[in-house]
Amino acid sequence: RERLFQLNKEAARYFHGNLSQPDAQQAIAYLQRRGLSRRTVTNFGLGYALNSWDALIRAMTEKGYSKREILDAGLAVESQKGSIYDRFRGRIIFPIIDVRGNVIGFGGRVLDDSTPKYLNSPDTPIYNKSKNLFALNLAKRSKAGRLILTEGYMDTISLYQAGFDCAVASLGTSLTADHAKLLSRFTKEVVICYDADSAGVQAANRAIPMLEKTGLKVKVLRVTGAKDPDEFLRSFGRDAFARLLDQSENYVEYNLRQLQ
Repeated sequence: RERLFQLNKEAARYFHGNLSQPDAQQAIAYLQRRGLSRRTVTNFGLGYALNSWDALIRAMTEKGYSKREILDAGLAVESQKGSIYDRFRGRIIFPIIDVRGNVIGFGGRVLDDSTPKYLNSPDTPIYNKSKNLFALNLAKRSKAGRLILTEGYMDTISLYQAGFDCAVASLGTSLTADHAKLLSRFTKEVVICYDADSAGVQAANRAIPMLEKTGLKVKVLRVTGAKDPDEFLRSFGRDAFARLLDQSENYVEYNLRQLQ
């Protein structure tokens, strides 16, 4: 476990360092287009996976890690023929950090329209996506008295950049009972802030009873005039979002409005 923590930390440093490579121009342009400041990129340790089959494997073996360890960390994939190659290639990288500050996994987003849009680390001996939340390592220090639950990395990061330091996201999976339990350790109130589409509404409806069961006070923020919190912030600004947050409904009001 200790080796895998160290390996992930080295990989996170490597991905972040790639942003200063000449090959990262497209990645830098993407981050700028999404309105992220250099400070935000550094705070979240965002990085870039070069568009190469084995750049990370080479970098990590030079640091003394075996190919077996790189596979165990979910950083590489083994082909049917037995050769191994980098899992993340040509993607923006989001390190996933647990509440103790260990890098436990990664998410990677494409820079174009190819699929899958997001690729996440598989479950490993140190990472279970059903038991960890993105940015909880930061949100646990918030004095806001509530946590905002979003659907993705970019929504959470945009909220932080706008001054809302209490946002977290589930990691490419629906909210689980373990997630709800984890949230209840750090707050008494959760505001669900999912996308405005029907999938977001369904996800909120699934999450509400799970959060309720752990004794959390649950509210739902309805994003209006934008498809998600990230787009809302860029279109209408921080103050408009703060007003939305204050107007978030308790889940009974939310359910009644839906029935209506």
